[in-house]
Amino acid sequence: QVQLVESGGGLVQAGGSLRLSCAASGRASSIYVLAWFRRAPGKEREFVAAISGSGVNTFYSDSVKGRFTISGDNAKISSYLQMNSLKPEDTAIYYCAARAFAFSSMESHYNYWGEGTQVTVFS
Repeated sequence: QVQLVESGGGLVQAGGSLRLSCAASGRASSIYVLAWFRRAPGKEREFVAAISGSGVNTFYSDSVKGRFTISGDNAKISSYLQMNSLKPEDTAIYYCAARAFAFSSMESHYNYWGEGTQVTVFS
């Protein structure tokens, strides 16, 4: 099993920045892709960003491209999501997810999930 723990959420004014962290433990050596998803109030969970392999490949949703940056630490098997130029529509619970195979943006393809961390952006 793999355990994922997110941290770094909070309350921020529009235009500000936050950095989320995801730490993996357990059988973390089996992880190939670490991803971030989010669920906004009243909406379904959606893909945000992912990093695969040794961190060479990164993927972003169109809604965050150019504002968010995902990075990873292979030694610690962690993922970080730097969120800049935040907008009220970025308000959501952000989840870290992991899978052992190639990148996918589909929620159902991820085996392991964290509990989530709340990000609230006010105008």
